[in-house]
Amino acid sequence: MKVVLFCGGQGLRIRDHSESKPLVTIGYRPVLWHVMRYYAHFGHRDFILCLGYKADAIKSYFLNYDETMSNDFVLSHGGKSVDLLSSDIEDWRITFVDTGIHANIGQRLKAVQPHLEGEDMFLANYADGLTDADLNDYIDRFRATGKIAGALCTQPTHSFHIVSVDDQDDSITGVEHITRAGLWINGGYFVFRQEIFDYIGEGEELVEEPFERLIAERQIYGHRYSGFWKGMDTLKDKQELEEMDAAGDAPWQVWNVEHKDSSARNPAAS
Repeated sequence: MKVVLFCGGQGLRIRDHSESKPLVTIGYRPVLWHVMRYYAHFGHRDFILCLGYKADAIKSYFLNYDETMSNDFVLSHGGKSVDLLSSDIEDWRITFVDTGIHANIGQRLKAVQPHLEGEDMFLANYADGLTDADLNDYIDRFRATGKIAGALCTQPTHSFHIVSVDDQDDSITGVEHITRAGLWINGGYFVFRQEIFDYIGEGEELVEEPFERLIAERQIYGHRYSGFWKGMDTLKDKQELEEMDAAGDAPWQVWNVEHKDSSARNPAAS
């Protein structure tokens, strides 16, 4: 299946750390690369990048991609011969589409509709969240439902507490950590059928009006996953992900390690 990646946002909360939010690095590779490598691991290597803010930076990254910077290789003949021992993106196909600087997610998706002709189903992603969820299982379950849209539902990992307040005297009647409150959030990993485009009106955001229509018709499948998921919205998120990567404990890198039950890695699962 083709994979649509929304890469055009301005990423205001982390912009100072990079020209473009998708290019904020974990180790020496951008978060965008990590998301794409996840999909490639499951056999989905045909990508459509919805570009906007700093589109030139993302294009330049891939146009100047140097496999030797992230793979082992053999150098011989005084540097004239380089033989890669492994490759990252050789079998990837990437379509770059300028979808506008100020467009929202719904309009970015509409803009790449011509590139999805003939695709009964396709994948989509915000390109800033990482998970080790079994994508094959997710897709199989979605396909079995016959619904139009599927969303990966994860549990929040923030350190906030939810409070209950009495309407009569404003007394706080309960405090509970958000990870134990039974809440589910949109993890940004979508599966869509072509019919999704019939639900998106001019100027509409994807998860607002279109999703409201789908919800009314019970046409969105929620794939609940309590294992590892983490978004990268702030500098703190970047630091935590880099620490995991440096320690060799990066569960989203399913291409490097055996896929394990990662419930213990996510406080929301306990």
